[in-house]
Amino acid sequence: MRLHLWLIAFLAICAAGPAFSADAEHGERLARRWCSSCHVVAPDQRNTTAEAPPFAVIAKKPDFDATKIAVFLLAPHPKMPDMGLSRAEAADLAEYIATLR
Repeated sequence: MRLHLWLIAFLAICAAGPAFSADAEHGERLARRWCSSCHVVAPDQRNTTAEAPPFAVIAKKPDFDATKIAVFLLAPHPKMPDMGLSRAEAADLAEYIATLR
């Protein structure tokens, strides 16, 4: 069932591909609102938990892929709250993370 949900989310994002352009500025606003209590989401932020990787670290991973991050954000996972992001919001957030390379 979980694999099925991942596949649907992945295909939905891929199908939307060039039909819309992710908005990194909106992604930054989402990151500051939803993610900054656990992750360092911007260079000017200092306080966070030790367990959550900074967004810049995520962005600099050799296998970083914004589409994979967006799909990851759409599926609930144990250590993170279900933020109820839309596909566009997940893509915007992933695009923002990509700008931190």
